[in-house]
Amino acid sequence: MGKSYKWFLIAMLSFAFFFHQADRALFGLLTIPIQNELHLTDVQIGWINTALSWTLAAMTTVAGFCGDRFSRKWLITGSLIFWSLMTVCMGFVGNFQVLGIAISAYACVMFFRSIATGGGESFYAPSAYALIAVHHKETRSVALSIHQAALYIGLMTSGALVAWMLSGLKGSAWVAEHFGELGFWRPVFIIFGALGFLLGIAFIFCLRDASSSSSSSDSRPASDSRKGSDDTVRSAELPPLREGQSVNQFRAYQFRNYQFAIADYFNPSALLATSGFIAIVFVNNAYLFWAPKFVAQKFASELGDSAVATAGYGTMLYHHICAFAAIMLGGVMTDKFVKRWPRFRLFFQSSSLLLGAPALLLVAFAPSVSMTWIAVALYGVFRGFFEVNTHASLFDVIAPNHRSTAVGLLNMLAFFFGGFSGILMGRLSDAHGVHGFEIGFALMGGVYALAGVLMLISFFFTFRRDRVVE
Repeated sequence: MGKSYKWFLIAMLSFAFFFHQADRALFGLLTIPIQNELHLTDVQIGWINTALSWTLAAMTTVAGFCGDRFSRKWLITGSLIFWSLMTVCMGFVGNFQVLGIAISAYACVMFFRSIATGGGESFYAPSAYALIAVHHKETRSVALSIHQAALYIGLMTSGALVAWMLSGLKGSAWVAEHFGELGFWRPVFIIFGALGFLLGIAFIFCLRDASSSSSSSDSRPASDSRKGSDDTVRSAELPPLREGQSVNQFRAYQFRNYQFAIADYFNPSALLATSGFIAIVFVNNAYLFWAPKFVAQKFASELGDSAVATAGYGTMLYHHICAFAAIMLGGVMTDKFVKRWPRFRLFFQSSSLLLGAPALLLVAFAPSVSMTWIAVALYGVFRGFFEVNTHASLFDVIAPNHRSTAVGLLNMLAFFFGGFSGILMGRLSDAHGVHGFEIGFALMGGVYALAGVLMLISFFFTFRRDRVVE
């Protein structure tokens, strides 16, 4: 496998992550027209968000387990194809009957957007991050930051893409005839899903698993590989049955390895690193689902007839373009300083959370549209500085052969607790309108501050003991 493949891998996975995140942003950008057509309340929208997060939480541990044992190529490819098809199905939701049982449009959205799409997306991250870590050692933070940048490109361009697509679709007589006056949001889901599906087909021919040059350390428990382990390229397949070994003995052996992986994850430094990611997901869920509607309603008179499009464009672009710049800069900075100061990642992440807290307060109470764009941009900078090290800081305290499982556990906890922000914001909005959104985003700042303090505990007390030396 040529040396250039590791960068070709980053390019391919970045394309997939672009669709992963642009697809995730669609619902928040189109919340208002979806609510207008399907007559959904903010609480119902909040439950759709929460169900998506909890589906990700439930399935990501399964995905992590599979990512350490089966072909990562086929897990990533199958995930991309499946969630893209479910996104296409979102364009056809509505009230209908199955075997005489009435199925509401709300139930259809809940299934296709939250359960099916979330279940498909959950299998991407554990295998993708673990595959990147296999091929990148000295360049790990840079590689992860490039991959993470695809998240921001997808999100910051999603608002402009949706606005452009809606403008074109509204001028189409065929779309108006087949989808109705309020249904212009439907073809957007169909187009995004179709493009993701085509990329998945390309992955079948282009994506490769890791090479099979694994070392014996890859099958040792965490207690044996904690010090001095080499992050060697692992086999993508299960080790073969040994001579005289029964199938039941083989399964028991694999289950014990999974137990070791879970035990490895539940060390204090890994859990404290997880607390920061929980805060990021909690706030990000609220932002993606609710920020476009919050800005459109709060500044409706200032934005005029284009309130929905302008709010979606601004909240996605200004926030994520700054996060993109921060994550690219942060990757280079981290790889430079962490060699001399291994705790630099923790210092950088906790500082980002503590500085991001007042930025979120400004998002909540900005008095004008221009101040809101400044606030979302600052929030994006500190979010980007944190996220460049999300997985790298976890990998610092997790043995190499357990990292896919660890990513699965990280995502499970983050998306389970992060799912509560959807319900919280929906209830605050239904109860207090725009002021409810202001209260909600102020609480998001408090979540950032708390997580920053928790990560400082690892910085001062636990990281030196739990660190994996490679």
